[in-house]
Amino acid sequence: MARPEYRWLILVHQLPPRPTNLRVRVWRRLQQVGAVVLRNSLYVLPATGDAREDFGWVREEILAAGGQVSVLEAAAVDGHTDAELVQQFRHLRTAEYEALAADIRGAGVPAEKATRTTKPAHRQRRLQMMRERLAAIQARDYFGAAGRALVEQALRDVEEHGRAPGADEARSSKLRAADFRRRVWVTRRRPGVDRFACAWLIRRFVASDATFAFADDPSSLRPRQVPFDMPDVEFGHHGARCSVETLMERFGIADGAVLALSRVVHDLDLKESRYAMPEAPAIGRVVEGLRASFSDDAELLEHGIVVMEALYRSFATDSRVRKRVSK
Repeated sequence: MARPEYRWLILVHQLPPRPTNLRVRVWRRLQQVGAVVLRNSLYVLPATGDAREDFGWVREEILAAGGQVSVLEAAAVDGHTDAELVQQFRHLRTAEYEALAADIRGAGVPAEKATRTTKPAHRQRRLQMMRERLAAIQARDYFGAAGRALVEQALRDVEEHGRAPGADEARSSKLRAADFRRRVWVTRRRPGVDRFACAWLIRRFVASDATFAFADDPSSLRPRQVPFDMPDVEFGHHGARCSVETLMERFGIADGAVLALSRVVHDLDLKESRYAMPEAPAIGRVVEGLRASFSDDAELLEHGIVVMEALYRSFATDSRVRKRVSK
């Protein structure tokens, strides 16, 4: 996948000393439109139509107060790479999603207490406010930050059960496969055993319409693209888990044959013998052979998916394997 060409809007301002609350008003307005601050009075947004309009309103407010302001468009921002800027945008939006999820959970108030003391009409008003906050964050989430799915799950829990999940429940809540349909899943080039398994799992258990693409780092992704098995992404290595194990955990996939497959992948990917699956050496040889046979990453990944499907089917029909992994 070719690296996208970015264009940036840069707002630079100088504010008058009066009115004294102007600086706070402008700062809040720039926060609301999702701008990244690079220095005290230099703010950046991606060059979209909505962003131009947002900066236009801020510009008018500053000029009306007697300040000075310029809005420029550039292909690069001095001292910052595109990847660094994208990562800053994602970091800010992820923090906002996490803060909203915490508010939905009741900011630490036990859900049972909140249910007894809160009238249904008040809960509905509060729920509507949370939806509006989510919509506002999404409007300024230009680069598909992590965390949105957790907020949506928390909102569904409120709608379905009449209460927000507690903190422990939220940490263990599962993602809905339906929320990940019609997406492009992006991973590193030259896929290997873990990425084969991830792509297979995604297409078989999460989204049968999933398509795959490749990038050098997650900062180059566009909205509705989901990174996996890349550094510092939601569906990557976490703790002692490889990426396919993370996907299984997040989507609540507990199939015995999938578990057996994931143990083969775990030991091969992490170069361990934790599970000592007897099938691992042969699968490792097959993976090496595929990587040597196909120079095209998309073709390589598709063949890897076929191998994982074959491995899964062999485990699914072998009761001895299921018994072994259940111990």
